[in-house]
Amino acid sequence: MLDQLKAFAEVRPDATMVCYEDAQYSFAQMYKASIKGAAWLMRCGVRPDDRVVLAVSNRPLFLFYWFSILGCGAVAVPLAHDAFGDTLRYSVSQSGSRVVLTETMEQQRLAQDLRGLSVALKAFESEAAFLAAVEDYEPVCCPKIASHTPLGILYTSGTTGLPKGVVIPAESYRAIGRKIVEGIGITERDRILTFLPLHHANPQMYSLMSSLTVGCAIVIAPKFSVSGFQMLVERYQPTGFTFVGSVLSILNKHFTTRLSSSLRWCVGGGAPHAVWCEISAKLGVTVHELYGMTETGGMVTMNTRAAYREGSVGRPRDDFDLVLLDDDDNPISSGIGEICVRPKRAYVMTMGYFEKPEETVKASSNFWFHTGDRGRFDEDGYLYFIGRKKELIRRGGEMVSPVAIELVALKHPAIIDCAAVGVPDEILDEEIQLVIVAKDQVACCQTLQGFLANELPKHMRPRYFQFVTEIPKTATQKIQRFKLTQLQGTIFDSQIPSHMIS
Repeated sequence: MLDQLKAFAEVRPDATMVCYEDAQYSFAQMYKASIKGAAWLMRCGVRPDDRVVLAVSNRPLFLFYWFSILGCGAVAVPLAHDAFGDTLRYSVSQSGSRVVLTETMEQQRLAQDLRGLSVALKAFESEAAFLAAVEDYEPVCCPKIASHTPLGILYTSGTTGLPKGVVIPAESYRAIGRKIVEGIGITERDRILTFLPLHHANPQMYSLMSSLTVGCAIVIAPKFSVSGFQMLVERYQPTGFTFVGSVLSILNKHFTTRLSSSLRWCVGGGAPHAVWCEISAKLGVTVHELYGMTETGGMVTMNTRAAYREGSVGRPRDDFDLVLLDDDDNPISSGIGEICVRPKRAYVMTMGYFEKPEETVKASSNFWFHTGDRGRFDEDGYLYFIGRKKELIRRGGEMVSPVAIELVALKHPAIIDCAAVGVPDEILDEEIQLVIVAKDQVACCQTLQGFLANELPKHMRPRYFQFVTEIPKTATQKIQRFKLTQLQGTIFDSQIPSHMIS
Protein backbone atom coordinates (compact mmCIF):
# COMPACT_ATOMS: atom_id res chain seq x y z
CA MET A 1 0.00 0.00 0.00
CA LEU A 2 2.47 2.65 1.17
CA ASP A 3 4.92 1.95 -1.64
CA GLN A 4 2.08 2.33 -4.16
CA LEU A 5 1.05 5.60 -2.52
CA LYS A 6 4.66 6.78 -2.75
CA ALA A 7 4.78 5.99 -6.48
CA PHE A 8 1.72 8.15 -7.22
CA ALA A 9 2.99 10.88 -4.90
CA GLU A 10 6.04 11.07 -7.18
CA VAL A 11 4.43 10.77 -10.63
CA ARG A 12 1.05 12.46 -9.96
CA PRO A 13 1.68 14.50 -6.80
CA ASP A 14 -1.16 16.99 -7.25
CA ALA A 15 -3.82 14.52 -8.39
CA THR A 16 -6.70 14.18 -5.94
CA MET A 17 -6.69 10.92 -4.02
CA VAL A 18 -9.44 11.54 -1.43
CA CYS A 19 -12.52 13.75 -1.32
CA TYR A 20 -14.30 14.17 2.00
CA GLU A 21 -16.88 16.81 2.74
CA ASP A 22 -15.23 20.14 1.78
CA ALA A 23 -11.68 18.80 1.82
CA GLN A 24 -9.54 17.17 -0.85
CA TYR A 25 -6.21 15.44 -0.32
CA SER A 26 -3.70 14.75 -3.07
CA PHE A 27 -1.48 11.68 -3.31
CA ALA A 28 1.50 13.80 -2.27
CA GLN A 29 -0.30 15.24 0.76
CA MET A 30 -1.41 11.78 1.87
CA TYR A 31 2.08 10.33 1.51
CA LYS A 32 3.92 13.22 3.14
CA ALA A 33 1.57 13.20 6.14
CA SER A 34 1.84 9.43 6.47
CA ILE A 35 5.63 9.23 6.61
CA LYS A 36 5.64 12.05 9.14
CA GLY A 37 2.88 10.22 10.99
CA ALA A 38 5.11 7.16 11.03
CA ALA A 39 7.80 9.18 12.80
CA TRP A 40 5.21 10.31 15.35
CA LEU A 41 4.11 6.70 15.95
CA MET A 42 7.72 5.63 16.44
CA ARG A 43 8.03 8.34 19.09
CA CYS A 44 4.94 6.77 20.68
CA GLY A 45 6.79 3.46 20.89
CA VAL A 46 5.51 1.61 17.81
CA ARG A 47 8.12 -0.71 16.33
CA PRO A 48 8.34 -2.90 13.21
CA ASP A 49 5.97 -5.90 13.31
CA ASP A 50 3.90 -4.38 16.13
CA ARG A 51 0.15 -4.57 15.70
CA VAL A 52 -1.71 -1.28 16.01
CA VAL A 53 -5.49 -1.08 16.34
CA LEU A 54 -7.22 1.43 14.10
CA ALA A 55 -10.73 2.36 15.32
CA VAL A 56 -11.91 5.34 13.28
CA SER A 57 -15.14 6.19 11.48
CA ASN A 58 -15.31 6.70 7.71
CA ARG A 59 -13.04 9.67 7.17
CA PRO A 60 -9.55 10.39 5.79
CA LEU A 61 -8.08 10.11 9.29
CA PHE A 62 -8.52 6.35 8.90
CA LEU A 63 -6.15 6.38 5.90
CA PHE A 64 -3.65 8.78 7.51
CA TYR A 65 -3.41 6.39 10.44
CA TRP A 66 -3.14 3.23 8.33
CA PHE A 67 -0.40 4.57 6.07
CA SER A 68 1.45 5.88 9.13
CA ILE A 69 1.29 2.41 10.71
CA LEU A 70 2.74 0.89 7.55
CA GLY A 71 5.46 3.54 7.55
CA CYS A 72 6.67 2.09 10.86
CA GLY A 73 6.77 -1.39 9.40
CA ALA A 74 3.89 -2.27 11.73
CA VAL A 75 0.60 -4.05 10.98
CA ALA A 76 -2.80 -2.34 11.05
CA VAL A 77 -5.71 -3.96 12.92
CA PRO A 78 -8.82 -2.12 11.70
CA LEU A 79 -11.87 -2.36 13.95
CA ALA A 80 -15.25 -0.66 13.91
CA HIS A 81 -15.00 2.79 15.48
CA ASP A 82 -18.03 1.99 17.62
CA ALA A 83 -16.88 -1.49 18.66
CA PHE A 84 -17.37 -2.18 22.35
CA GLY A 85 -17.60 -4.83 25.03
CA ASP A 86 -16.18 -8.33 24.88
CA THR A 87 -15.64 -8.35 21.11
CA LEU A 88 -13.56 -5.18 21.26
CA ARG A 89 -11.49 -6.38 24.23
CA TYR A 90 -10.91 -9.76 22.62
CA SER A 91 -9.74 -8.31 19.29
CA VAL A 92 -7.38 -5.82 20.94
CA SER A 93 -6.00 -8.44 23.32
CA GLN A 94 -5.76 -11.34 20.85
CA SER A 95 -3.94 -9.20 18.29
CA GLY A 96 -1.37 -8.23 20.93
CA SER A 97 -1.83 -4.55 20.13
CA ARG A 98 -0.33 -2.07 22.57
CA VAL A 99 -1.52 1.08 20.78
CA VAL A 100 -5.05 2.02 19.73
CA LEU A 101 -5.54 4.90 17.30
CA THR A 102 -8.96 6.51 17.37
CA GLU A 103 -10.71 9.88 17.23
CA THR A 104 -11.38 12.21 20.13
CA MET A 105 -15.11 11.55 20.26
CA GLU A 106 -14.49 7.81 20.89
CA GLN A 107 -11.45 8.06 23.17
CA GLN A 108 -13.15 8.16 26.55
CA ARG A 109 -15.56 5.34 25.70
CA LEU A 110 -12.77 3.12 24.37
CA ALA A 111 -10.63 3.83 27.43
CA GLN A 112 -13.49 2.66 29.63
CA ASP A 113 -14.07 -0.51 27.58
CA LEU A 114 -10.36 -1.34 27.48
CA ARG A 115 -9.60 -0.66 31.14
CA GLY A 116 -7.27 -3.26 32.57
CA LEU A 117 -5.53 -3.88 29.24
CA SER A 118 -2.03 -2.57 28.69
CA VAL A 119 -2.78 -0.31 25.72
CA ALA A 120 -2.12 3.34 24.93
CA LEU A 121 -4.91 5.31 23.26
CA LYS A 122 -3.98 8.06 20.81
CA ALA A 123 -6.65 10.28 19.31
CA PHE A 124 -7.16 13.37 17.16
CA GLU A 125 -10.31 15.39 16.72
CA SER A 126 -9.88 15.91 12.99
CA GLU A 127 -7.61 15.48 9.98
CA ALA A 128 -6.39 19.05 10.47
CA ALA A 129 -5.39 18.26 14.06
CA PHE A 130 -3.44 15.19 12.91
CA LEU A 131 -1.65 17.11 10.16
CA ALA A 132 -0.70 19.90 12.58
CA ALA A 133 0.59 17.42 15.16
CA VAL A 134 2.91 15.57 12.76
CA GLU A 135 4.05 18.58 10.71
CA ASP A 136 7.37 19.08 12.51
CA TYR A 137 8.43 15.43 12.49
CA GLU A 138 11.24 14.34 10.19
CA PRO A 139 9.74 11.97 7.57
CA VAL A 140 10.78 8.33 7.75
CA CYS A 141 11.94 6.40 4.69
CA CYS A 142 9.32 4.19 3.12
CA PRO A 143 10.09 0.66 4.38
CA LYS A 144 10.58 -2.24 2.00
CA ILE A 145 7.24 -3.97 1.53
CA ALA A 146 7.71 -7.53 0.28
CA SER A 147 4.92 -9.69 -1.13
CA HIS A 148 4.63 -11.57 2.16
CA THR A 149 4.67 -8.47 4.38
CA PRO A 150 1.48 -8.44 6.49
CA LEU A 151 -0.36 -5.14 6.05
CA GLY A 152 -3.54 -5.82 7.95
CA ILE A 153 -5.29 -8.18 10.33
CA LEU A 154 -9.02 -8.10 9.64
CA TYR A 155 -11.26 -9.68 12.26
CA THR A 156 -14.19 -11.70 10.92
CA SER A 157 -16.95 -13.62 12.67
CA GLY A 158 -16.55 -17.34 13.17
CA THR A 159 -18.92 -20.16 14.04
CA THR A 160 -17.20 -20.52 17.41
CA GLY A 161 -18.44 -17.07 18.45
CA LEU A 162 -15.01 -15.46 18.73
CA PRO A 163 -13.74 -13.45 15.76
CA LYS A 164 -10.66 -14.60 13.88
CA GLY A 165 -7.91 -12.27 12.70
CA VAL A 166 -7.35 -12.76 8.98
CA VAL A 167 -3.74 -11.85 8.12
CA ILE A 168 -3.61 -10.08 4.75
CA PRO A 169 -0.20 -9.82 3.03
CA ALA A 170 0.85 -7.05 0.67
CA GLU A 171 0.50 -9.13 -2.50
CA SER A 172 -3.09 -10.00 -1.65
CA TYR A 173 -3.97 -6.29 -1.54
CA ARG A 174 -1.99 -5.57 -4.70
CA ALA A 175 -3.53 -8.48 -6.60
CA ILE A 176 -7.13 -7.57 -5.81
CA GLY A 177 -6.46 -4.00 -6.92
CA ARG A 178 -5.18 -5.25 -10.26
CA LYS A 179 -8.10 -7.64 -10.73
CA ILE A 180 -10.80 -5.08 -9.91
CA VAL A 181 -9.21 -2.44 -12.15
CA GLU A 182 -8.80 -4.88 -15.01
CA GLY A 183 -12.24 -6.46 -14.64
CA ILE A 184 -14.14 -3.17 -14.57
CA GLY A 185 -11.84 -1.02 -16.69
CA ILE A 186 -11.09 1.59 -14.00
CA THR A 187 -8.72 4.40 -15.00
CA GLU A 188 -7.17 7.41 -13.29
CA ARG A 189 -10.22 9.42 -14.39
CA ASP A 190 -12.61 7.40 -12.23
CA ARG A 191 -13.97 8.47 -8.86
CA ILE A 192 -15.16 5.76 -6.47
CA LEU A 193 -17.91 6.58 -3.98
CA THR A 194 -17.01 4.81 -0.74
CA PHE A 195 -19.62 4.66 2.02
CA LEU A 196 -19.16 1.15 3.43
CA PRO A 197 -17.10 0.99 6.67
CA LEU A 198 -13.40 1.32 5.90
CA HIS A 199 -12.48 -1.36 8.43
CA HIS A 200 -14.12 -3.90 6.09
CA ALA A 201 -12.38 -5.74 3.27
CA ASN A 202 -14.89 -4.50 0.67
CA PRO A 203 -13.92 -0.79 0.60
CA GLN A 204 -10.27 -1.56 1.32
CA MET A 205 -9.89 -4.02 -1.54
CA TYR A 206 -12.31 -2.72 -4.16
CA SER A 207 -12.07 1.04 -3.58
CA LEU A 208 -8.77 1.94 -1.90
CA MET A 209 -6.71 -0.62 -3.79
CA SER A 210 -8.19 0.52 -7.12
CA SER A 211 -7.05 4.03 -6.25
CA LEU A 212 -3.56 2.80 -5.41
CA THR A 213 -3.42 0.74 -8.60
CA VAL A 214 -4.36 3.35 -11.21
CA GLY A 215 -4.30 6.65 -9.33
CA CYS A 216 -8.03 7.38 -9.33
CA ALA A 217 -9.82 9.29 -6.57
CA ILE A 218 -12.11 7.97 -3.85
CA VAL A 219 -14.99 9.90 -2.30
CA ILE A 220 -15.43 8.95 1.35
CA ALA A 221 -18.87 9.25 2.94
CA PRO A 222 -19.39 8.81 6.70
CA LYS A 223 -22.12 6.20 6.12
CA PHE A 224 -24.69 5.00 3.61
CA SER A 225 -28.08 6.64 3.21
CA VAL A 226 -30.29 7.09 0.15
CA SER A 227 -30.43 10.88 0.50
CA GLY A 228 -26.70 11.03 1.11
CA PHE A 229 -26.04 8.80 -1.88
CA GLN A 230 -27.91 11.07 -4.27
CA MET A 231 -26.34 14.21 -2.84
CA LEU A 232 -22.81 12.78 -3.12
CA VAL A 233 -23.42 11.61 -6.68
CA GLU A 234 -24.57 15.10 -7.67
CA ARG A 235 -21.76 16.86 -5.80
CA TYR A 236 -18.73 14.72 -6.63
CA GLN A 237 -19.76 13.07 -9.92
CA PRO A 238 -18.41 9.61 -9.05
CA THR A 239 -18.22 6.99 -11.76
CA GLY A 240 -18.64 3.95 -9.54
CA PHE A 241 -19.25 2.64 -6.04
CA THR A 242 -18.83 -0.54 -4.02
CA PHE A 243 -21.81 -2.33 -2.53
CA VAL A 244 -23.23 -5.15 -0.48
CA GLY A 245 -26.58 -6.62 -1.52
CA SER A 246 -28.64 -4.65 0.99
CA VAL A 247 -27.37 -1.34 -0.45
CA LEU A 248 -28.69 -2.17 -3.92
CA SER A 249 -31.99 -3.37 -2.46
CA ILE A 250 -32.47 -0.08 -0.60
CA LEU A 251 -31.54 2.01 -3.63
CA ASN A 252 -33.84 -0.07 -5.81
CA LYS A 253 -36.80 0.63 -3.52
CA HIS A 254 -36.07 4.35 -3.48
CA PHE A 255 -35.51 5.08 -7.16
CA THR A 256 -38.60 4.52 -9.29
CA THR A 257 -37.22 6.12 -12.46
CA ARG A 258 -33.79 6.31 -14.00
CA LEU A 259 -31.28 8.56 -12.28
CA SER A 260 -29.29 10.61 -14.75
CA SER A 261 -25.78 10.77 -13.33
CA SER A 262 -22.07 10.19 -13.85
CA LEU A 263 -22.30 6.62 -12.50
CA ARG A 264 -21.41 3.79 -14.86
CA TRP A 265 -20.48 0.81 -12.63
CA CYS A 266 -20.69 -0.71 -9.18
CA VAL A 267 -18.93 -3.71 -7.67
CA GLY A 268 -19.69 -6.02 -4.76
CA GLY A 269 -21.57 -9.14 -3.77
CA GLY A 270 -24.93 -10.33 -2.51
CA ALA A 271 -27.24 -8.67 -5.03
CA PRO A 272 -30.47 -10.62 -5.69
CA HIS A 273 -30.85 -11.21 -9.42
CA ALA A 274 -34.09 -9.20 -9.72
CA VAL A 275 -32.57 -6.24 -7.87
CA TRP A 276 -29.43 -6.51 -9.99
CA CYS A 277 -31.42 -6.14 -13.22
CA GLU A 278 -33.66 -3.34 -11.96
CA ILE A 279 -30.95 -1.21 -10.35
CA SER A 280 -28.79 -1.55 -13.44
CA ALA A 281 -31.48 0.21 -15.45
CA LYS A 282 -32.41 2.75 -12.78
CA LEU A 283 -28.85 3.91 -12.08
CA GLY A 284 -27.43 3.27 -15.54
CA VAL A 285 -24.66 1.11 -14.12
CA THR A 286 -23.05 -2.21 -14.93
CA VAL A 287 -23.34 -4.35 -11.81
CA HIS A 288 -20.10 -6.29 -11.36
CA GLU A 289 -21.36 -9.03 -9.04
CA LEU A 290 -18.59 -11.11 -7.50
CA TYR A 291 -17.93 -13.79 -4.90
CA GLY A 292 -15.21 -13.76 -2.30
CA MET A 293 -14.26 -13.58 1.35
CA THR A 294 -11.73 -11.61 3.37
CA GLU A 295 -9.64 -14.78 3.51
CA THR A 296 -9.64 -15.25 -0.27
CA GLY A 297 -8.21 -11.85 -1.08
CA GLY A 298 -11.64 -10.27 -1.34
CA MET A 299 -12.71 -11.90 -4.58
CA VAL A 300 -12.23 -15.21 -6.39
CA THR A 301 -14.93 -14.90 -9.08
CA MET A 302 -16.32 -11.80 -10.79
CA ASN A 303 -18.45 -10.65 -13.67
CA THR A 304 -15.96 -8.66 -15.75
CA ARG A 305 -16.17 -6.68 -18.97
CA ALA A 306 -14.78 -9.69 -20.83
CA ALA A 307 -16.95 -12.37 -19.16
CA TYR A 308 -20.37 -11.37 -17.84
CA ARG A 309 -23.49 -13.36 -17.06
CA GLU A 310 -26.45 -12.00 -15.13
CA GLY A 311 -27.43 -14.07 -12.11
CA SER A 312 -23.98 -15.56 -11.69
CA VAL A 313 -21.05 -14.40 -9.58
CA GLY A 314 -18.75 -14.65 -12.58
CA ARG A 315 -15.82 -16.81 -13.55
CA PRO A 316 -12.79 -17.59 -11.34
CA ARG A 317 -9.71 -15.38 -11.26
CA ASP A 318 -6.75 -16.73 -13.23
CA ASP A 319 -4.57 -16.77 -10.11
CA PHE A 320 -6.89 -19.11 -8.17
CA ASP A 321 -8.05 -22.68 -8.53
CA LEU A 322 -11.71 -23.14 -7.61
CA VAL A 323 -13.58 -26.43 -7.23
CA LEU A 324 -16.84 -27.69 -5.78
CA LEU A 325 -16.35 -30.45 -3.20
CA ASP A 326 -18.78 -32.88 -1.60
CA ASP A 327 -18.95 -33.53 2.14
CA ASP A 328 -16.00 -35.93 1.86
CA ASP A 329 -13.83 -33.37 0.05
CA ASN A 330 -14.19 -35.10 -3.32
CA PRO A 331 -14.57 -32.88 -6.41
CA ILE A 332 -17.97 -33.02 -8.10
CA SER A 333 -18.41 -32.60 -11.85
CA SER A 334 -21.99 -31.33 -11.67
CA GLY A 335 -24.56 -30.21 -9.15
CA ILE A 336 -24.10 -28.26 -5.92
CA GLY A 337 -21.01 -28.47 -3.73
CA GLU A 338 -18.92 -26.47 -1.27
CA ILE A 339 -16.91 -23.66 -2.88
CA CYS A 340 -13.23 -24.36 -2.17
CA VAL A 341 -10.22 -22.44 -3.44
CA ARG A 342 -6.44 -22.35 -3.43
CA PRO A 343 -4.01 -19.83 -4.90
CA LYS A 344 -1.91 -20.37 -7.99
CA ARG A 345 0.44 -17.55 -6.97
CA ALA A 346 2.10 -16.83 -3.65
CA TYR A 347 0.41 -14.53 -1.14
CA VAL A 348 -2.70 -13.64 -3.17
CA MET A 349 -4.85 -14.79 -0.25
CA THR A 350 -4.58 -14.83 3.53
CA MET A 351 -1.50 -16.12 5.32
CA GLY A 352 -3.83 -17.65 7.92
CA TYR A 353 -5.64 -16.71 11.09
CA PHE A 354 -3.49 -14.70 13.48
CA GLU A 355 -2.07 -16.97 16.20
CA LYS A 356 -4.73 -19.60 15.47
CA PRO A 357 -2.84 -22.40 13.70
CA GLU A 358 -5.50 -25.00 14.41
CA GLU A 359 -8.22 -22.82 12.87
CA THR A 360 -6.00 -22.20 9.85
CA VAL A 361 -5.40 -25.92 9.31
CA LYS A 362 -9.09 -26.72 9.85
CA ALA A 363 -10.13 -24.23 7.16
CA SER A 364 -7.57 -25.70 4.73
CA SER A 365 -8.53 -29.38 4.81
CA ASN A 366 -6.85 -31.41 2.06
CA PHE A 367 -4.99 -28.30 0.89
CA TRP A 368 -8.19 -26.49 -0.18
CA PHE A 369 -9.50 -23.44 1.63
CA HIS A 370 -13.10 -24.29 2.54
CA THR A 371 -15.36 -21.23 2.28
CA GLY A 372 -18.36 -22.85 3.93
CA ASP A 373 -20.52 -21.65 1.02
CA ARG A 374 -22.26 -23.73 -1.62
CA GLY A 375 -22.40 -23.09 -5.34
CA ARG A 376 -22.74 -24.62 -8.78
CA PHE A 377 -21.15 -24.07 -12.18
CA ASP A 378 -22.98 -23.72 -15.48
CA GLU A 379 -21.74 -25.23 -18.73
CA ASP A 380 -19.63 -22.14 -19.48
CA GLY A 381 -17.79 -22.05 -16.17
CA TYR A 382 -19.81 -19.30 -14.45
CA LEU A 383 -20.30 -19.82 -10.73
CA TYR A 384 -23.69 -19.44 -9.05
CA PHE A 385 -23.86 -18.82 -5.30
CA ILE A 386 -26.47 -21.10 -3.69
CA GLY A 387 -26.14 -20.46 0.04
CA ARG A 388 -24.10 -20.99 3.15
CA LYS A 389 -22.98 -24.30 4.52
CA LYS A 390 -21.70 -22.63 7.66
CA GLU A 391 -24.05 -21.29 10.32
CA LEU A 392 -23.10 -17.65 9.91
CA ILE A 393 -25.88 -15.11 9.36
CA ARG A 394 -25.36 -12.60 6.55
CA ARG A 395 -27.05 -9.40 7.71
CA GLY A 396 -26.60 -6.30 5.57
CA GLY A 397 -23.15 -7.38 4.41
CA GLU A 398 -22.01 -8.27 7.94
CA MET A 399 -21.24 -11.91 8.76
CA VAL A 400 -22.72 -12.54 12.21
CA SER A 401 -22.00 -15.54 14.41
CA PRO A 402 -25.20 -16.94 15.97
CA VAL A 403 -23.07 -18.45 18.74
CA ALA A 404 -21.79 -14.99 19.72
CA ILE A 405 -25.39 -13.76 20.10
CA GLU A 406 -26.39 -16.84 22.09
CA LEU A 407 -23.49 -16.53 24.52
CA VAL A 408 -24.55 -12.97 25.34
CA ALA A 409 -28.28 -13.72 25.54
CA LEU A 410 -27.68 -16.62 27.93
CA LYS A 411 -26.30 -14.13 30.45
CA HIS A 412 -29.84 -12.75 30.86
CA PRO A 413 -31.26 -14.12 34.13
CA ALA A 414 -34.66 -14.99 32.61
CA ILE A 415 -33.27 -17.09 29.73
CA ILE A 416 -32.78 -20.83 30.15
CA ASP A 417 -31.76 -21.60 26.58
CA CYS A 418 -31.74 -19.84 23.23
CA ALA A 419 -30.67 -20.12 19.61
CA ALA A 420 -30.13 -17.48 16.93
CA VAL A 421 -30.94 -18.04 13.28
CA GLY A 422 -31.04 -16.01 10.08
CA VAL A 423 -34.41 -15.45 8.43
CA PRO A 424 -34.90 -14.04 4.89
CA ASP A 425 -35.14 -10.28 4.51
CA GLU A 426 -35.57 -8.49 1.19
CA ILE A 427 -33.36 -5.58 2.23
CA LEU A 428 -30.65 -7.04 4.48
CA ASP A 429 -30.49 -10.52 2.92
CA GLU A 430 -31.11 -11.98 6.38
CA GLU A 431 -32.48 -10.66 9.67
CA ILE A 432 -31.71 -12.19 13.06
CA GLN A 433 -34.29 -14.16 15.02
CA LEU A 434 -33.66 -15.27 18.59
CA VAL A 435 -35.60 -18.34 19.72
CA ILE A 436 -35.88 -18.39 23.52
CA VAL A 437 -36.72 -20.79 26.32
CA ALA A 438 -37.44 -18.50 29.29
CA LYS A 439 -37.89 -18.97 33.02
CA ASP A 440 -40.18 -15.96 33.05
CA GLN A 441 -41.45 -14.75 29.69
CA VAL A 442 -42.88 -11.52 31.11
CA ALA A 443 -39.60 -10.56 32.78
CA CYS A 444 -37.73 -11.47 29.63
CA CYS A 445 -40.04 -9.30 27.49
CA GLN A 446 -39.58 -6.32 29.78
CA THR A 447 -35.79 -6.29 29.88
CA LEU A 448 -34.31 -8.28 27.01
CA GLN A 449 -33.93 -5.59 24.34
CA GLY A 450 -32.25 -3.15 26.68
CA PHE A 451 -29.95 -5.91 27.92
CA LEU A 452 -28.89 -6.89 24.39
CA ALA A 453 -28.42 -3.24 23.37
CA ASN A 454 -25.84 -2.88 26.14
CA GLU A 455 -24.03 -6.09 25.21
CA LEU A 456 -24.13 -6.36 21.40
CA PRO A 457 -23.22 -4.01 18.55
CA LYS A 458 -26.21 -2.88 16.50
CA HIS A 459 -25.62 -5.24 13.56
CA MET A 460 -25.74 -8.26 15.92
CA ARG A 461 -28.98 -7.39 17.75
CA PRO A 462 -31.93 -9.68 16.91
CA ARG A 463 -34.97 -8.13 15.31
CA TYR A 464 -37.32 -11.06 15.93
CA PHE A 465 -37.98 -12.95 19.17
CA GLN A 466 -39.86 -16.19 19.62
CA PHE A 467 -40.62 -18.03 22.86
CA VAL A 468 -40.71 -21.83 22.79
CA THR A 469 -40.59 -24.67 25.31
CA GLU A 470 -37.53 -26.38 23.85
CA ILE A 471 -34.69 -25.69 21.42
CA PRO A 472 -34.39 -28.50 18.83
CA LYS A 473 -31.05 -30.30 19.28
CA THR A 474 -29.30 -33.48 18.24
CA ALA A 475 -28.46 -36.32 20.63
CA THR A 476 -25.09 -34.67 21.17
CA GLN A 477 -26.82 -31.38 22.04
CA LYS A 478 -25.97 -29.53 18.84
CA ILE A 479 -28.61 -26.99 17.83
CA GLN A 480 -30.58 -28.06 14.75
CA ARG A 481 -30.79 -24.61 13.21
CA PHE A 482 -32.67 -25.79 10.15
CA LYS A 483 -35.61 -26.59 12.44
CA LEU A 484 -35.69 -23.22 14.22
CA THR A 485 -37.71 -21.44 11.53
CA GLN A 486 -40.24 -24.29 11.52
CA LEU A 487 -41.20 -23.89 15.20
CA GLN A 488 -44.72 -22.84 16.11
CA GLY A 489 -45.41 -19.82 18.27
CA THR A 490 -45.84 -16.06 18.14
CA ILE A 491 -42.92 -14.14 16.72
CA PHE A 492 -42.36 -10.67 18.13
CA ASP A 493 -41.03 -8.03 15.73
CA SER A 494 -39.07 -5.39 17.64
CA GLN A 495 -39.62 -2.85 14.84
CA ILE A 496 -43.42 -2.98 15.15
CA PRO A 497 -44.67 -1.00 18.16
CA SER A 498 -47.50 -3.43 18.93
CA HIS A 499 -45.00 -6.28 19.03
CA MET A 500 -42.26 -4.56 20.92
CA ILE A 501 -40.09 -6.35 23.48
CA SER A 502 -38.97 -3.56 25.78
